[in-house]
Amino acid sequence: MYKNKKIGVVIPAHNEERFIGTVIDTIPDFIDKIYAVNDASTDKTIEIIFVKATQNKKLVVINRETNGGVGAAIISGHTRALHDDMDVLAVMAGDGQMDPAVLNNILDPIVEGKADYAKGDRLSRQEHRIEMPPWMVTPRYLQKS
Repeated sequence: MYKNKKIGVVIPAHNEERFIGTVIDTIPDFIDKIYAVNDASTDKTIEIIFVKATQNKKLVVINRETNGGVGAAIISGHTRALHDDMDVLAVMAGDGQMDPAVLNNILDPIVEGKADYAKGDRLSRQEHRIEMPPWMVTPRYLQKS
């Protein structure tokens, strides 16, 4: 429980054998359920998730046999979390790009009733952009013909 709310974290993962174990291991103790969603990985992601599930009773394994992409994986996690009556859900990528130490900063506006949705951002502070490429590809639908 976190401030009297049941909190779940959905972790979509596709071919994340290098990172998924660490991501699961670093989820804060105040999280009630961890929904690790393997999105038809072809590496050892699902095997690592199953091992972690034997070590962490909060971990719920969801194995998608067909790759649906990150959106479908997140929906699978949310669907299960709703079934489990979670009050608030967070999404943390399976590749370790999100720092679990700041999860409470994302959750606070929601659990305190100040927001319905909160999202972290890596662009507002220069120190977060250091390792990001200085270019961005323009999606085709925005490109001039």
